[in-house]
Formats: sequence, structure tokens, C-alpha cells
Amino acid sequence: MTAYLNALGVICALGRGQAEVSRSLFAGDCSGMRAESGWVPERVLPVASVPGALAAIPAHLGQQSSRNNQLLLEAALQIEGEIRQAIATYGPSRVGIVLGTSTSGIDEASRSLGHYLREHQFPGDYDYQQQELSAPANFLADWLQLSGPAYVISTACTSSARALMSARRLLDLGICDAVICGGVDSLCKLTLNGFSALDAVSNQRCNPFSVNRNGINIGEAAVLFIMSREPAPIALLGSGASCDAHHISAPEPSGKGALQSMRKALASAHLQPGQIGYLNLHGTATQHNDAMESLAVAHLFTEGVACSSTKPMSGHTLGAAGALEAAFCWLSLTHGRVPPHVWDAQPDPALPTLNWARRGDTLEKRCLMSNSFAFGGNNVSLIIGEAP
Repeated sequence: MTAYLNALGVICALGRGQAEVSRSLFAGDCSGMRAESGWVPERVLPVASVPGALAAIPAHLGQQSSRNNQLLLEAALQIEGEIRQAIATYGPSRVGIVLGTSTSGIDEASRSLGHYLREHQFPGDYDYQQQELSAPANFLADWLQLSGPAYVISTACTSSARALMSARRLLDLGICDAVICGGVDSLCKLTLNGFSALDAVSNQRCNPFSVNRNGINIGEAAVLFIMSREPAPIALLGSGASCDAHHISAPEPSGKGALQSMRKALASAHLQPGQIGYLNLHGTATQHNDAMESLAVAHLFTEGVACSSTKPMSGHTLGAAGALEAAFCWLSLTHGRVPPHVWDAQPDPALPTLNWARRGDTLEKRCLMSNSFAFGGNNVSLIIGEAP
């Protein structure tokens, strides 16, 4: 059964909405990555934040107020017409919500805990439900008054890629007729300090697959698709997941888990490697991730494939990354162009040579793959393509 991706709402450092994000993405525009202080003590770090005011949470849902939910609301408002139409067509019990997140409202919770330590009481606007991982799905269900399945998947940086897989399963099982799916994560001090403690955060714009790569940049984003059986030009053609469980944070060095997820995705889409026109790499610019991913890609795509990491433009948006990079593939199909690989063009001689996409390159084949890899050895590959 084909799972069509009928609509897309997106907000990230590249812009708000399809037009702004597309313009920045295909130009290789990294201006959304800005050096900021105040996130990690005594460090100025590049972060890919969304500037400006965000949509206000409706007053009757004020207890669910968080930056995460504001970002999510921004994405939802972009496609509110399509969402309301789906609800009118199928009914509120037949429309599901599946999202991925890793931060939820933890920033609000952290600030409230700081207030408690200073003042010995929580601030008046603190509510525990802000920080629960289920909070984004609960908020969206309450805002839209839906009664279908609504839940969040949190598997670190594969969260929203798995959300798309789970949404398709709800359609295949006949539990839902449409699923609002995607992911959201917001910048917060806890996450940035955690990655900084792992020596994983770069002081410069990240430089994936370069011999000079030295860590990630963190970003924020919200992405929503409407997935249904209603025919549309673009579909989720296949997906594959694996868990190599090699280490709590380091990837399996040979890339066997990544290779397995890519092979599973191809098999589920009934495609061969040569039919993929572009590969959006996980490409975090850490030493170990880039090494294992390049080994896996070179092993599978023996004839080469145009590929790039988009994280120098968007930052690593953690739980939202899988859906955001699937959205980049959706936009590539819409515009017939591929996102360029932005780096210093100094390859690591220890890694296989890959076929880097350049600014202005056009899309020749209409099936695209996107990789997401996460702590604990979680690996997900999605194939987005022109609907059959």
C-alpha cells in the first residue's frame, strides 16, 4: 500500500515554509548558523536557531506552552487547511499523530528547576506535562481536537524518521486514514551542554566528511507531513531500520548497522542502489559517524550516488532531523534540484571518496534516500520518491 505525503509544513534555521527553506537549501545558504554565547559556559558556539517571534500557544492550552510546541504550531499552521480537510473527510478518530522528539519541553523544565533551587518554589507557569516526551503529540491532538492515536517516538536522532515509519504502519493496519507525522526539537542548554561534555560540539560551522571535521552544530526545527492513501505526487516508498547496539553513543565502526538499514529500505521499496538519485547523509561531522557512514555508502553504492550532508545549513536538529531531511528530499523532488554538500573540500584520505552534490545540480532519478543514525546503534533509512 502506498503512503502518500500530501502536505509539508517546515520551519528551521533555513526559513519558515517551503519557499524560504527551498531557496536557502538549494543555494547552500549557511547564514542561519550563527555563533552565540550563553548556551555553554565560556564557549561561543554556532547554533542553527529559528530567529524571531513564534506563534503564540492558544490561551486555553496555556499549560502546554513551550518553545517546542510553538515551533510545532508554526509548522502546523502552514498546512492547517490540509489538516482540517483531512479531519473533515475522515473524522477526528481516524486521523492519527506520530511525532519524534528528544527535547520536548525540557528547556522550560530546566529553567523552572533553576528557579526552584534559587527561590525554593517552582514558578507559577511551571507544569510538569511541558517536559513529558508525549507533550508535542498531546498538544497537537488537543489543538485539533483529534481522538485518533497520538504518540511520540524518542530514539534520539532517529526519532522522527521512525515516526514516519510508524505512521505508515498505522495506515497499513487500517487504524488510521491519515496521519500527521514528523518531528520537533528546540535548542536548549541541557542538550548543548551534554554534547559539549562529550567533546562532540564544534567551535566552527560543522565540516562533514572533511579531514578537518571536529564535531557537530546543534539546530532546531519542526516538520509535519500529512501521510495518507490519498494520491499525491510524492510518497514514502520504503524504509529500513536496524539496531547494532554497538555502544551507548559511538557508532559501529564498520558501518554494518547503517548498511543494513539502507539495504532494508531498498528492499521494502523494491529498488536497486542504482535507482537512487540522491542520498541525504546523516553526516554529523564527527570523526566516527562520518567514517562509518562513508564506508557503508561506498560499499552499497558501488557505482556512486550524488550525496550531501545538509547539517552545515540546518544544524543537527536531533529528534527532528529524520523528518527535516526527509522534507529536504520532498523539496528536492518538488524542485528537481539537490542540496549541495557545503564543506572545505578537503577530503579525509582515510575515507572512501563519495560523489558530492554541488550547488546547481539537478535531480536526474526520482527516488531519494535519507539516513538517520542515533545513540545506541539506532539506524533508519527512508526512501522518498515520485509516487508510482
